[in-house]
Amino acid sequence: MAESDRLVVQNLTRRLGGREVVRDLSLQVAPGQVTCLLGPSGCGKSTTLRMIAGVDRPDAGRVLSEGRVLSDAGSFVPPEERQIGLMFQDFALFPHLTVAKNVAFGLKRGGARARVAELLERVGLSRHAEAYPHELSGGEQQRVALARALAPRPRVMLMDEPFSGLDMRLRDDIRDQTLSVLKEEGTAVLLVTHEPDEAMRMADEILLMRDGVIVQRGAPYTVYNNPADRKAAAFFSDINILRGKVEGALTETPFGSFLAPGVPDGREVEIVFRPQHLTIDFDRGGRGPNPTESHGMPARGVVQRARFMGRESLVELQMDHDGEVLKATIPSVFLPKPGTVLWLTIRRDRCFLFPLRKD
Repeated sequence: MAESDRLVVQNLTRRLGGREVVRDLSLQVAPGQVTCLLGPSGCGKSTTLRMIAGVDRPDAGRVLSEGRVLSDAGSFVPPEERQIGLMFQDFALFPHLTVAKNVAFGLKRGGARARVAELLERVGLSRHAEAYPHELSGGEQQRVALARALAPRPRVMLMDEPFSGLDMRLRDDIRDQTLSVLKEEGTAVLLVTHEPDEAMRMADEILLMRDGVIVQRGAPYTVYNNPADRKAAAFFSDINILRGKVEGALTETPFGSFLAPGVPDGREVEIVFRPQHLTIDFDRGGRGPNPTESHGMPARGVVQRARFMGRESLVELQMDHDGEVLKATIPSVFLPKPGTVLWLTIRRDRCFLFPLRKD
């Protein structure tokens, strides 16, 4: 545990209905850092947040803030005494209070007016101080909720899917503004989301959860480009999969040989790669491009479908070697007709090899 960590969670476990919904979970968040718990619905993200907030009691483990024990086997600090702010998908603003009074709720009178004015200025809502929540847009209500959560100067902010109720066109602006305010306040932030794009946009560190445990942690670039397994890769984007067997630390495929260091002979493996790492070339009288070190051997496929997606084209091809359909994305308008013969190569440095798991 580093002295700079504002929030520390050690070996947190929660059992519900005879099942461990969170198991042996540990994390640290420093001041000004945004850490994201990312994972599918039901993986234990929100349960973790409730235990840290003090709304739910863990069955094992410890929660500390700046060295102060908030919960362990022998002690439990109630939520209102934890100096932890909460933001949820439901903004839960008081409909009968003005914006200013919503932000001031829970503040002591001394200095409250100045703090409210400061925060409303920071979130761009000064002119709406006397408005009521129903008079605001969803994005404005979210900013009021942020200001209210920050008003008592919490040391830690817990955010559970706070942007999911916003119109998609507003989300990026609201997220960026929220992140800027939180960084300025030096708040340690733990954000829960099931959206990889949101985690990549906001987080300094991503903790990828599955079935109550953290399966991978790291900076967004690292988690995306060095997935722990096939499911981790697939959580962030579409993937293509080649299957083969290892012989002499090599797996032979129509795209050439792939190294499989440490994998025993006869073991089946999956070679995983993303659609954007496929390169398409045209057929030249039954031949494709020459093999290269960076892209390996070309393999032949036939176009099944091509669609323009706005920023890119998605082309689906049935491969000659096994009949499987691979997806390729092209950052332009590229719409070959069904039945067109094309050749594919793969960026070798963007392929991930995993031993095959029967799940």
